[in-house]
Amino acid sequence: MNIRPLGDRVLVRPIEKEEVTASGIVLPDTVDKKQKAEGVVVAVGPGKTLDNGTKAPMDVKVGDKVLFRKWGGEEVKIEKDEFKILGLEDILAIVE
Repeated sequence: MNIRPLGDRVLVRPIEKEEVTASGIVLPDTVDKKQKAEGVVVAVGPGKTLDNGTKAPMDVKVGDKVLFRKWGGEEVKIEKDEFKILGLEDILAIVE
């Protein structure tokens, strides 16, 4: 199944991160209170339509590793994979 985001939306596959404390206890991602997450861009919409009818360029492209607001966007499950559909405003940075 192919998903094509609309407007200035982006489909991201979150990267699951486990953190280990100094004593060796594994903390799941749900314990992280930083409220940002990492993921890889899987699909990008065409861009927001401006008042003059042109499309605004997208700041991210497929394959970019990004930081995004953990609680932003919508979670979707496709077959066994989990994704997030985010508006461009929910993406905080590109990891280089």
